[in-house]
This record gives sequence, C-alpha cells and structure tokens, in this order.
Amino acid sequence: MSAETIVNLSYIVAAILFVFGIKMLGKADTAKRGNLLSSLGMLLAVVVTLLNKGLDFPLVIGALALGAGIGFVAAKRVQMTGMPELVALFNGFGGLASLLVGWAEYHRAIHPASIIEQALRAEVPSFTAAVTVLAIVIGGITFTGSMYAWGKLSGKLGGRALSFAGQKTLNALLALGIVASGVVFSISPTAELAYCLLLTVIVLSLLLGIFAVMPIGGGDMPVVISLLNSCSGLAACAAGFVINNNVLVVAGCLVGASGLILTVIMCKAMNRTLKNVLFSGFGATTQVSSGESSGELKPISPEDAYYILEAAKNVIIIPGYGMAVAQAQHAVKELGELLEANDCEVRYAIHPVAGRMPGHMNVLLAEADVPYEQLVEMDDVNPTIEMVDVAIVIGANDVVNPAAANDESSPIYGMPIIEAHKAKTTFCLKRGKGAGFSGLENQLFTAPNTRMLYGDAKATVTNLVAQFKES
Repeated sequence: MSAETIVNLSYIVAAILFVFGIKMLGKADTAKRGNLLSSLGMLLAVVVTLLNKGLDFPLVIGALALGAGIGFVAAKRVQMTGMPELVALFNGFGGLASLLVGWAEYHRAIHPASIIEQALRAEVPSFTAAVTVLAIVIGGITFTGSMYAWGKLSGKLGGRALSFAGQKTLNALLALGIVASGVVFSISPTAELAYCLLLTVIVLSLLLGIFAVMPIGGGDMPVVISLLNSCSGLAACAAGFVINNNVLVVAGCLVGASGLILTVIMCKAMNRTLKNVLFSGFGATTQVSSGESSGELKPISPEDAYYILEAAKNVIIIPGYGMAVAQAQHAVKELGELLEANDCEVRYAIHPVAGRMPGHMNVLLAEADVPYEQLVEMDDVNPTIEMVDVAIVIGANDVVNPAAANDESSPIYGMPIIEAHKAKTTFCLKRGKGAGFSGLENQLFTAPNTRMLYGDAKATVTNLVAQFKES
C-alpha cells in the first residue's frame, strides 16, 4: 500500500469522525463525546498531514505548542458571558488563516525556492488562482467582519447598528472591485500586475468585512455569528483546494454547510430573510419607527413574588442574555429544584435566537446541569402557555416582546416569540427600566399580568431561593 493511499484512507477516517462528532453535538448527553470525537479526527488529520509533507517539525511543533497554550489559557479564563466574543474571535482567526494560506501559496508559486520548483511551477493554473482569490476574499471578509462583531459583542464598539449615507453604494463598489480584480488576477495570475491585483483583493476584502457588519444591530448578532462561522468554513475549504489537501476541503465543507443551515434556521425563527438581516440596518432606526409601549411598570418585591411562586403548580423560566451577564444559571437551577420539591412542574423555554450566539442558553443551562428534558422549544411551549401559572423572564427582551405580534410599526413585527404575556402571571427580572440590547421597548413589561423584579438577576433569584428555604 502506497503512502498516498494511507494518507487518503486516514483522511476518510478523519472525515467520518467529523460527521459522527457533529451528529453527536445535537444532543446534550452526547455533545461532550461528539466534541472529543471531532477533536480526534482533527488530530489524526494534522498528524498524517505533517508526516506526509515533510515540514520543518521544530517550527511546526513550536507553533502548535504556542497556539495550544494560548487557546488553553483563553478557554480557562473566558466566562460564559464571553463565549459569543470567543466564538467571534475563533471565526476571525479561521478566516485570517485561510487568507494567509492563499497569500503564502501564491508567493511560493511565483517565487520558487529551487530550480526544480521553478520548472514545476512555471505557470500558476487559473483554477489555483481562482481558489486562491476565494480563500483570500472569504477569509478577509470573515476576519474583519468577525473582529467588528467581537467589538460589538464585547461592548467596545456599542451594539447599535451604524450606517451612513451611501453605505450600501460603498459596499457594492467594494464588492465590484473585488470581483473585477479577482477575475483579472485569475485569468492571468503570472502577469506583471497580478500581485498588485491580489493585494487589491486583500485590502478590499478586509474593508468589506468591516462595512458589511457595521450596519447590523446587536439583536441580529446570533445570525451574523452563525453566518461568519459558515464563511470561515468556506474559506478553509477554498484553502484546501489551494494546497491540495482533501481533509481540509471536507472539514471546510462541513463547517460551511452546518453554519449555513443554522443561519437559515435562525432567520426562520425571526421570520426574516438573510437579506433583511444583512441590509435592513435593524437597530439604526429602531426607536424612530417602533411604537412606544403604554402603561405602567408594576414592580414587585422578591418576598411578594415568593408567595405567588409558592402557590404555583406550573412555572416556565425564559432565559436571555441577562441571565448570562448575571451568571444566574446555577441559582436558577436551584430555584427550579425547590419549585419541583414544592410539587410544581418546571420547564425552561428556549427561543432559537435568545442570547448572543446560537445555542447560548442551552450551553448556560447545561453548565448548571439543568436536565435536558426540561428544555422546551418555543413551538412546544406557546400552545400551552395560557395554562402556565408563572412565567419568569430572566434578562430576555425581543424574544418575549408582544410588539412582534401586535405592532405592525415595530421592526420585529412578525418575529415568532415566546408568548409570556399570555401566562397567568409573568415576572420580568431586569436591572433597570431602560431598553434592551437591541434598543426596543418591551410591551411585555407594562402588560396587566406582568410584575417587574428589579435588580441583579442572580441576587433576585438567590433571594427567592432563600425565601423557599426559610419557609
């Protein structure tokens, strides 16, 4: 059996491990094993590639050790509230890696190290040039777009959408420049001006990533993160074609396809198209166009809320990003256990776009060991929510805003929501009276059946827990 056959068989095994690993990530009880399985596949692919290519091993091992060390420290130090930012950084670095691979491979092709390589690489095929451009374009847009998303998610740039006159025209011109430069470069990759065209593609791609994410509001960040994740996979796939590495092509396709499917699912969950998410400027004109809620905010103390919860037989907890910020998931889990001990049915209603990244709430609740069986999806909980005694909304805003159902002037009109306003009583845990991350006022807060529990969510829930323990 030849070495090439062994390498390709190893790549097939790695690809199978990727597929089964991704499938196991779909369930909480198999997610950890799925992650390990995918990691094993990647380790196999990396080891086989290194052994086959005959690279500078001290340099490669040093780089691996440095990267692994940085990744380990970052993963240990990052809080759960920082996971969306971390995912954005990972997406960005994946895009940057693909850009650098494409750029470096073109350099290697036009500046061969030896006479033999010069003879072998006298011409750069147009196909190789085209996939090089794709790796650079997608990687460049992913890198700067992800960095901008990271800035928004971390609060360094603010969550509101930013737009200016002529922005769409500017983006169209940048895209047109990328296409024109890329096509001319792909047709004549060894021409005298080819390298200048490639540099033009790099610069325009980096600029387009910034200006494409700038007008997207914080409320749409989960979709953007998912889309950028898909783009990082597609960039890796193109880079795989550039360096003729089959497993990189397969892995890139898997990431790209899964990210795209997740993006479509999340757009459907918001009843919006991807085009609307990317180009509507949601959040930039939110307060101008949306109707303001009327009515009075009715605060309630944790002591009074306890008496209502103590009598409840059916409670739904609706988590949002505020629960992540307050790190209240463990206290919420303890409150749920006390309610169950009090002969109360407890469920956790998860909206598909709750939080700042896909699956954010599922990760938080899994960290607190909330039983997966208690997590219910929006479509399953809404038909029965009128029978719910108490709905507890913890730091969620748009995903429970009745304006999505009854206010045609609202930018979120038509977006499916968890209908907390139909529960017999609703508690909203909130730090203050201001609007949420997206800038929308929430009509749920002034609904007749809603009571506001102001303060830090963790302190409020801990207070409720103490009330149960003292009774």
